[in-house]
Amino acid sequence: MKLSDVIRRECVQANGVFEDKAMVLCEIAALARKSPLCRNVSEEAILEALQERETLGSTAFGNEVAIPHCRLKNVHDFLAGLISIPDGVDFEAPDRKKVHLIVFIIAPTVDNTAHIRLLSSISQALQNTAAVKKMIAAKTEKALCDRFIQAAEGDIPIYEPGRKNLLSILIQDQTTFEKILAAMTGIESCSLSVIDAKNSRTCLKSIPLFAAIRNNNHSKFCKLILAVIERKLTNEIIRRIETITGSLSKCSGILMTVQELSFCAGMLEP
Repeated sequence: MKLSDVIRRECVQANGVFEDKAMVLCEIAALARKSPLCRNVSEEAILEALQERETLGSTAFGNEVAIPHCRLKNVHDFLAGLISIPDGVDFEAPDRKKVHLIVFIIAPTVDNTAHIRLLSSISQALQNTAAVKKMIAAKTEKALCDRFIQAAEGDIPIYEPGRKNLLSILIQDQTTFEKILAAMTGIESCSLSVIDAKNSRTCLKSIPLFAAIRNNNHSKFCKLILAVIERKLTNEIIRRIETITGSLSKCSGILMTVQELSFCAGMLEP
């Protein structure tokens, strides 16, 4: 899937001015309606779906960026658009900063996996603060679109099947876990599962011999990510993880192992 195909140039607006989040969602619905992909969907239906998604939690995720998105029955392919807002708008972001760049997605209801990978790939591209600032500073719709595609490196990668590795990643910090899981969902042909785990201290404290550790403060959070991936993608995943954690060889609270698989068949749904 090419990002240059997903981004619809008729759905791009540079230098927008908005008083609030509600106005932004209305403009997104109006822009999306310009695409032939939404010819069977009313502007009101698009707006309602966007609003419904926002009630689950703001789609702003920091770095002055938001990715509003929704799924509609009468849309049969992915549509994405861009809005830059130089003066910013309150979008109820978790970091409480104004949002200056909107990347919105209107998706079909039938392809969960592609939807997740698209969200992940776009969010990864928007982690680059310098690239985001260039997008916000774009004076024209063409410049905004071109800068986004350049930052996203053009494609959502699709890889042919090959030999597989099993990655096991134990993580003891919730924020790190969420960032790593989001980064890995963008990897094509990757089967992921998450298992609740326990730190050894959590188990030891129930044994009378180790009663003294009961009052020690320690994190109870522990998750295990299991991922089956194409072997040739291993280095890329390690690189993605280390952009979040720094060098794994110097990290505490995370442990990653890689095993070559002699047999692997099937695929897990996300």
